[in-house]
This record gives sequence, structure tokens and C-alpha cells, in this order.
Amino acid sequence: MSPDEYCQQKTAQSGSSFYYSFLFLPPERRRAITALYAFCREVDDTVDEATDQGVARIKLAWWRNEVAQAWAGNPTHPVTQALAPHIASYDLTQEHMQAIIDGMEMDLDQTRYLDYANLQKYCWHVASAVGILSAKIFGATDARTLEYAEKLGLAFQLTNIIRDVGEDARKGRIYLPVNELQQFDVKAAEILNAKYSDRFEKLMQFQADRAQRAYDDAFALLPKQDRRAQRPGLMMAAIYRTLLNEIEHDRFHVLNQRISLTPLRKLWLAWKTYVRG
Repeated sequence: MSPDEYCQQKTAQSGSSFYYSFLFLPPERRRAITALYAFCREVDDTVDEATDQGVARIKLAWWRNEVAQAWAGNPTHPVTQALAPHIASYDLTQEHMQAIIDGMEMDLDQTRYLDYANLQKYCWHVASAVGILSAKIFGATDARTLEYAEKLGLAFQLTNIIRDVGEDARKGRIYLPVNELQQFDVKAAEILNAKYSDRFEKLMQFQADRAQRAYDDAFALLPKQDRRAQRPGLMMAAIYRTLLNEIEHDRFHVLNQRISLTPLRKLWLAWKTYVRG
């Protein structure tokens, strides 16, 4: 199996919404973004699948070194081997790659975030840094496009947090800011025990409103001349925002279920966005 085939398999198996937007890219850009996404899956799995934090930290340290080796021209893992040919072509920075690993390590260091400012820092590492690298691969020509990608990454991660509240709670994690739980009088124990209430619904509506604003802010930053090149990100946004709307419509019953869109609907949303340009 070639490095590109490895990344393709890793991405397809994830079932992620991102996969559908990659299908519409030219071959070289598709290979680059698939390798980047496969990297994200690898380091995320290192944390999510670890039963021993010590082992997870050792693996993340290995990935830090592997990224450094890839930027030095000596990659050894199929993912970094697939990504290496695109580093110079798309001006991919090691700084942003290492920042992604920093974000994954944050999941080993803390399971709560005191306020939104702290949560936003986490979101930048695990999502906005990925967004910036992705925008470069898609073909950003304006600095404002990277600002758009940074904000869109935040919107995606806020949507993920809303969708995964119950799933994360079963892992002992609550990403909703502590001071906002207090604001809406929702106890951490209620979330950990999947206790739904009107107070919880109001808390989640507050989170959703913020995510919706993040989408609007991102779109406002995207320069007209880069809209066509950035269609993959806009396809992802169409899928993710539709998911957020579905969760809102279901009144945030996310504690005992994972609300999702069907693959066919994701593909339809991606195609519709592509056609509209």
C-alpha cells in the first residue's frame, strides 16, 4: 500500500463530513488535504484510543519528532511521507502541525475549561490550525482567507462540541465552559449522568448561537476572489451548519444520542455548494 493509499483509507474509514468535500478537488490538492486529514486522525486516535496517558504522551512525542523529520526531508510514517511532497507547494508550516499535536495533548492535561477564552485556545489548536493549513492547500491568495479559515475552524469545533456533549461526558470530559454551566445553573454531574433539563437546553442554545455567529463571522471574512478556491471549506460549512440546525431543531437531545446526517445528505450538500460556486 502506498502512502497516498494509506491516507485515503484512513480518511474514508473515518466517515467524516470532511471526506465529501475532498472528492471535488483536483488530484494533487486532494492528495495533500487527504494526507493532512489522515495526520489529524492519527494524532487524535493516539489520545482517544489510549488507555494509558503515559503511553499516549510517548506517542505524541514520537509524532512531534516525525513532523520535524518530515520538514527536514526524512519522513518515515506513511502519513508524513504522503504529506511531504506538498509542504513547499502549499507553504505548509511545521508550526501549525505542531500546534495540532499541542491541542491533542491538551485533552490529556484537562477535562474542563473555566471560560470561553480558555476553550477558544483549545479550539484554535485542534481546529483553527487545521483550517489554516487546509485553506493553503485549497489555494488561498489573500491573508484574509486565512483569517476566514481560522474562524471557520472555530465554528466547526464548536459544532463538534455541541454534537458530542454526551459522548465526551462518557469519557469524563466536559468542554462547555464552567462559568457558563454556572450561568445557566447546570451542574457537571447532570451532564455526566445524562440528565436533560430546560436549563440544559438553554445552555446549549447559548452555545449554538455562538457557533452560528462564528459561521457568519467566517463567511464575512472570505474575500470574493478566493471563494471558488475555498469551495471545499464552504462544503464542509454547509454540512456542519446543517447538522447544527438539526441539533437545534431536536432541542439539543445530545446526551444520550449522537445526531448526524446521512452520507447521502452530506454528499448532496457538498454537491449543491460546489455547483453554486
